[in-house]
Parts: sequence; C-alpha cells; structure tokens
Amino acid sequence: MIDGYNIRRRQLLQSFVAASAGCLTWGLSDVARAANAITLPFENGLRELTTAFPQKGEMLLLRSRPPLLETPFSVFDQGIFTPNDQFFVRWHLAGIPTSIDARSFRVRIHGSVHREVVLGLAELTRDFERVELAAVNQCAGNSRGFFNPRVAGGEWGNGAMGNARWTGVRLRDILDRAGVKAGAVQVRFNGADAGAIPATPDFVKTLGVDHARDGEVMVAFAMNGKPLPLLNGFPLRLVVPGWYSTYWVKMLNDIEVIDTPDTNFWMAKAYQIPDTPHANVSPGQSGVRTVPINRMVPRSFITNLSDGAVVDAARAQTIRGIAFGGDTGVRAVHLSTDNGMTWTLAKLGQNVGKYSFRRWEAQLLPRHAGQYVLKVKAMNDDGAQQPDTPNWNPGGYMRNVVESITVFAA
Repeated sequence: MIDGYNIRRRQLLQSFVAASAGCLTWGLSDVARAANAITLPFENGLRELTTAFPQKGEMLLLRSRPPLLETPFSVFDQGIFTPNDQFFVRWHLAGIPTSIDARSFRVRIHGSVHREVVLGLAELTRDFERVELAAVNQCAGNSRGFFNPRVAGGEWGNGAMGNARWTGVRLRDILDRAGVKAGAVQVRFNGADAGAIPATPDFVKTLGVDHARDGEVMVAFAMNGKPLPLLNGFPLRLVVPGWYSTYWVKMLNDIEVIDTPDTNFWMAKAYQIPDTPHANVSPGQSGVRTVPINRMVPRSFITNLSDGAVVDAARAQTIRGIAFGGDTGVRAVHLSTDNGMTWTLAKLGQNVGKYSFRRWEAQLLPRHAGQYVLKVKAMNDDGAQQPDTPNWNPGGYMRNVVESITVFAA
C-alpha cells in the first residue's frame, strides 16, 4: 500500500514540474485574458485560478516555484474542515524533492540526547500511540495583500489558511525515545527541501524544549483521514497547534535537540514581529525590538455572502461563517448589521477542539431596501478579541482586524 502510494506520487510530481514550467511562461497579460481568473480586493489582486498542480483542485496561483497556492475563499463555506485538494500551499525553498520513497524515508533525532534515534514510517505508525487533533494551519502572512501601506512578500488574500484533522504521533513520545539531556533548551526541525543555490539558508525552525514536549505538538502523517498531499508535506510534517504555520515544517526528516539558543536565519532574522501590542508599529518607525512570530490571534469571517452581495429586503437572511481563537478556543462571535453600532451574539456550531475552525450563524433582517455593512468579530477563551483597526508591521504579519462586508437589500 505504501509502495503504490509513492509510485503515484512520483508520477504526480513529474506532472507538477511540467505544470510549474508552464505557469512560469505566463505573464500578467495572459492572466488578464484568462477566463478563469479573479481579482482580490487590493492593489495587484489579479489571480489565476489553476488546476495544474498535483493532488490539488482549483487554487489561486500566487507563485509557481516555490509554489504558493491560496484556497479560494468560497471553500470555507463548505464546512469547518478544508479539503486536502484545496488546502493552501506555502514553500520557502525551491528545491522540493522530485521523489520520496516511503520505504526508505527516515527522520533522525539527534543532538543533546542520550541516544540517536532514526525512525522510518513503519516504526512511527507501529511503535507509538497514534493521536488526532483538529487544528488551523495559517500562514503568518495570511491577508498580507490588505496591508496599507503595502509591504513586501506574498500578497495573500484571506485564503492562506486551512483546518484539518491531523493524525500522527506526539513529538514528546519521539523525544522520550531518544532521551532529552538535562540542559537542553530548544528543538530544531528541518525538512527535505533545499535552496536553489548553496548560499540559501536552509529552512530550519525551532521550538523551546518545553513547548516541544507539551504533548500537543505532533509529527503528522495524515490529514483529514488521508496521507498528506505531497505539496502539504508528505510523508511527515510538524503540527504546532495554535502557532503560525512557519513552524509546521514539511517533509520533516531531521529533529535536533540543542543546548544553546538557535541563531539560524529563519529564527533570528526572518519571521520577526515587533515586540509591541498586537505586533503593531507605524510605517517607518525604527528602533523597535523584535521577537520571532509565535502564537496566532483570533479571527472570524463571513463565508456565505461576499462584498457587494444582494439580499432580499424584508426577508430574514441567515449569515454564517467560521471563527477560530488563535492559540485557544472560541468563546463568542458577534455580528453587527449596522456598521458596528450594535452587535448580536451569534450561535456557535459544533466544537471539535480549541484549535479548530468553528461554524457560527446569525440572522439579518433588512427592514428596508438599501445598503447594510456587516461586521463580525470573535473573542477567544482568554478574552482576546479582534481589534477594530488593523495592525501594521513591515513583515505583513498577524492581521486579524474585524472583518467587514457591504451587502445591498433590494
């Protein structure tokens, strides 16, 4: 079963390489002429909708190498779990392996441990307790395209996120097999991708040893009941619930326990946020202390109506959407139908875990024809809620402003 799965993956990746080459030949004018394209509501928001990537359905194409694929926002109205074939894709380095043999794939645990351990997929799935967790995976730069003034980086809309049931084994159990030495301070994670040139810093991320051993961080081999898609990290990826996806290392093949703080590029220079409330600074502000990005913040969205939608006047309309609490659960979601003047408590749907999307519903009854500004905001179990004004930082990170759309009753 595993062997056949890999054969299909090799074939699919050959298609991916060909598709990527084709995508690279497209210019802006080509996209503009394509029938299957949309425009996101910010500057340079034109995006091709592509089905050219292996194991992926229709996705918004930001970049083909390394691939950046955004989930079309309409997908989030289909349910709280994002389908694997439309789950967003974000790679940092262009050298994604062209074949992965599940039989020979190994993850190495080494460093400040009592014994080096090398595990294959068969051992991971056979020798450790299997666990499952529902959790949102969200790019730190999700919604970056809405930052004003604009910032550098992938200009995502709101679709650089997804929610899945992740299946795997506890990282703590793997580390216990190796035996973490006293004095260890961090655990460093590396994947099978590589830079196009030797000078490119290897993509390596680090967690504190206590966080790595908290029993929630997982080495996952499946999402939504199926093996990880290649572009989402097959055969193994780290799952760090409640933290941004930069830590969710894909194609995980190396776990190193270290006894000094990590100073690699991706921890010390990249993915830094201002050490200020809500990671907020003024454009051009300097001299601000920064820290590595870490915990997610609460967000909520309307999913069954889009900006500019027309609804029936004098007829009740169900408004629904999704919310998540960031690093904890959703306590409440409120909807305003009068541009924030008054708020109504929404009805929350099934709770499948504190790190998951959660469905919400509320009612709109437009009593007369005209324009209605709908706003939604979530509060998490720690009392943190979405702010009324957006934050700004030069990395374009952690946007979670109260979302707003305008609809018209007629």
